[in-house]
Amino acid sequence: MKESRLAIFNRFKTGSMELTGEAKRQRSIITTLALGTSPNNRTRTGIAQQIASAEKTAWKNIYSGIFKDLDEILLPAQIAREEGRLPLKRGPKALQEIGVPYYSLTRSGMIIAASLVNPNEIKSLLDAFAKDADNIEKEEEDARILSRLADTSPVLASYVMRRYAEMFCAGTIESVLPLDLPRLGEVQDETLVILKETTDAFSDMQKDEQDDVARLLDVITKSPKEETGK
Repeated sequence: MKESRLAIFNRFKTGSMELTGEAKRQRSIITTLALGTSPNNRTRTGIAQQIASAEKTAWKNIYSGIFKDLDEILLPAQIAREEGRLPLKRGPKALQEIGVPYYSLTRSGMIIAASLVNPNEIKSLLDAFAKDADNIEKEEEDARILSRLADTSPVLASYVMRRYAEMFCAGTIESVLPLDLPRLGEVQDETLVILKETTDAFSDMQKDEQDDVARLLDVITKSPKEETGK
């Protein structure tokens, strides 16, 4: 099975679970393309400047890494694509005529981005994906269901997308598309199994029993900070 070169889930082998520099950089590129609007912000330089601003570093220090990730990984893997070119007013005439490329996410990239962005931001990606479903009825329906889930349970929708993206990065599935969420069943994810069991049990409970379970879950999912009001 073909191994994905996408490194967005790679971590240092020290037990710290810290993401590698390559993973952080690729994540930043993908989320920048997912949330960016102006073509100027989606050129290599524009992406480098936005990431550098967030990391409080000089954009020229990270430009080469972003150039490499785009040209050697994200474009060949069809996570990103060249959307167009911006004219240059300065520099060599040949370069002015060619222009500077700017990028956007492919449909595969939208799915990967939905596993990385803030849970409250994934609905717009899922809606865009469903709208551009290439008449693949099952794929469109899965995206619509996830979009509805993102309305009420954005963290759960985010978790589902992350597990699917992890399967791609691990090489368990060779391609992000077509979107095939039932394949998550192949990994027997414990969290999703617990969720299914809880949902089934909850639907069979009486109203007072449901209220008791809801109160218990509310208590055990609160952080210490929420408890103290800090």
